[in-house]
Amino acid sequence: MAFEGLSDKLAAAFKKLRSRGKLTEADVKEAMREVRLALLEADVNYKVAKDFTKTVAEKAIGANVTESLTPGQMVIKIVNEELTALMGGSNSRINTAAKGPTVVMLCGLQGSGKTTHSAKLAKMLKSKGHRPLLVGCDIYRPAAIDQLKVVGEKAGVPVFERGTQDPVKTAREAYSHACDYGHDFVMLDTAGRLHIDEELMGELKRMKAAVTPNEILLVVDSMTGQDAVNVASSFNDALGIDGVILTKLDGDTRGGAALSVKAVTGCPVKFAGTGEKLDDIEEFHPDRMASRILGMGDVLSLIEQAEQKLDAKKAEETARRLQENKFDFNDMLGQFREIKKMGSLKKVMSMIPGVERQLRDTEVDDRQLDRIEAIILSMTPKERANPSLINPSRKRRIAAGSGMKVEDVNRLLKQQEQMKKMFKQMTKQGKRGGRMKLPGGFEF
Repeated sequence: MAFEGLSDKLAAAFKKLRSRGKLTEADVKEAMREVRLALLEADVNYKVAKDFTKTVAEKAIGANVTESLTPGQMVIKIVNEELTALMGGSNSRINTAAKGPTVVMLCGLQGSGKTTHSAKLAKMLKSKGHRPLLVGCDIYRPAAIDQLKVVGEKAGVPVFERGTQDPVKTAREAYSHACDYGHDFVMLDTAGRLHIDEELMGELKRMKAAVTPNEILLVVDSMTGQDAVNVASSFNDALGIDGVILTKLDGDTRGGAALSVKAVTGCPVKFAGTGEKLDDIEEFHPDRMASRILGMGDVLSLIEQAEQKLDAKKAEETARRLQENKFDFNDMLGQFREIKKMGSLKKVMSMIPGVERQLRDTEVDDRQLDRIEAIILSMTPKERANPSLINPSRKRRIAAGSGMKVEDVNRLLKQQEQMKKMFKQMTKQGKRGGRMKLPGGFEF
C-alpha cells in the first residue's frame, strides 16, 4: 500500500521521542532530520520537505505540552496537523454550476487513467443521485471511445460520442444534449499525449473556451512520484486546473505526489483511485490520509464504505438470527459476500487503528474467502442450514466438489461452530446487561 515506507520511518523517528520524559531542542531537531529524510525518500518535493520540517520544529520547540499528552505525543500531534495542512487542510469538492449541467473536464497524459476514472467518478456521482453523462472527446487514441462505452456500460452511465469529429464541437453538442435530457453532470474524457505539447494544450484551451467547464480535473499516476507533480504544474500553468485525481494510491507507491501536489501547484487532490474496479475511487480527505500515514488508521472512511456497500437489511437479519442462535452456513456465506464488497481484506483491515502495521509482514490472502465460498456452495441446501448433517462421507463429497481437502472442510465446520458458540455467549452477556451490541453498531 501507499506510504508504507514513509509510515515505517516516521514511526521509527517518533519511537525515540516517546521514550523521552522531556524533549530538548536537540531531540526535536534530530527527529525532524529523520522526518525530512523519510519525506525525501518518499519522493516528496525537496522544498516542501524542508519547509514542512522547519514548521514542525518551530511549533514543537515552542509548544506548551498539555497534561494529557507526553512530549513525544505532542510532536506527533503537530506532525499530524501539519501533514493535514500540507495536503490541503480539508477535502475539496467539485465546483458545481449554479444553473444547468455541471461540466467536468478530465485531462492528463496518455496512460494516466482518464477514461477509467471518468467512469469511476460518474458512477460515484450516480450513486449520490446525480445523472451524469460521459462524453468521448478522445478521437486520437485507438479504441478510446470504445473503451469509454465499455466502462460507461459497467458504470450504468450513458455515453455521448460523435466519432472522429472535432472534439470541441462534440463537447458543445454534449452540453446541449445534457440540457435537453436532464443530465446534471457532463464528464468530458479528453485526449492525452505521451508528453505535454502545444497541440494538446491548444485543443484543451479551445474546449475550455467553448464549454466553460466548472471543474477541470487532472488525472495523474501517483506511481510517477515527482513527475506527477511536474505534470500538474505544467497543466496548471497552461490550462488552470481546479483539482487532481491521483490514481494507483493502492499500489506500491512512495506517496510523494500526494504530499507535494497542493504545496507546489496550489491545486488540491480531490479524488484518489484505490484499485482497478469502478468502485475503487474515494474523495481525498487530507486529515484521514495524514492519520493513515502516521499509522492511526482511517475509521471514518471504513464506516462510509460500509454504509455505501453493505446491505443494512441483511445485516439486521443476520443479527436477528445470531440472537436466536441460528447462525448457519447460509448466513456465513452471506457475510463473506458482504465483506468482499468492501474490497481486499488487507485494504479494509489497514483502516483499523493499530492493525495496519501488524499486517505489514503478514500475507493476507483474499482467495481464502473464495475457497470458503467454494466449500459452502458444494454443500446441499439442507447441509448449509443444518451443519450437523455433514458426516464423513458428506465431507468427502463436499471436499471433492470444491477442489479442497477433507481437512479444509473440517476446519470450516469447526470455525462455524466456534462462531456460533461465541455469538451465543455474547447473547447471554447482552441479556444480563440489558442490551447486546454487535460489531458494526447493531443492538438488540
